[in-house]
Amino acid sequence: MARASEMENRADAERLAALMRTLNFLAKPTIARVNGAAYGGGVGLVACCDIALSADTAKFGLTEVKLGLVPAVISPYVVAAIGARHARRLFVTGEIFSAADAARFGLVHQITSADQLDACVEQVVDLLLKGGPAAQREAKLLALRVGGMVPETAQSIDVDNAALIARLRVSPEGQDGLGAFLDKRKPQWITSQ
Repeated sequence: MARASEMENRADAERLAALMRTLNFLAKPTIARVNGAAYGGGVGLVACCDIALSADTAKFGLTEVKLGLVPAVISPYVVAAIGARHARRLFVTGEIFSAADAARFGLVHQITSADQLDACVEQVVDLLLKGGPAAQREAKLLALRVGGMVPETAQSIDVDNAALIARLRVSPEGQDGLGAFLDKRKPQWITSQ
């Protein structure tokens, strides 16, 4: 989307927001299985899932600021998962963090070795299969509602966040950051040291 117009960027961001919102409010339980790197939107996907399991070698990052952007579309879900305090730090630093840190922040629920990750997922699936589907759906919606997240509010926030990321993508800083990433160079705001 580096060369797309603001309107095209907004439409793209709104599609991503709809995907995140659908995953977050899906009537069935969802499991994130993380084995590798989850950066930017990948962190958003993890945050939207009900249960997040990670290999101990996984890496995470909200690296958008390194491109002159912000994690706008995923922010409601990430903030709900890790809290505003951790989000403030991770949104502004763009740092890469470990699976252990992701668990400490509340992004992932359980960490295991990569070779045990499938077995860990199977254990959780076995637990889920013992619950009543209607009760699970209502329990999920209850937790979201009590936490202040309802689909109508989420959709309104998504529209505003899509406009923000579209504006930043076409801004001079966003264009420089995206261009630097694609050209494998440093953006202009980083001075030589």
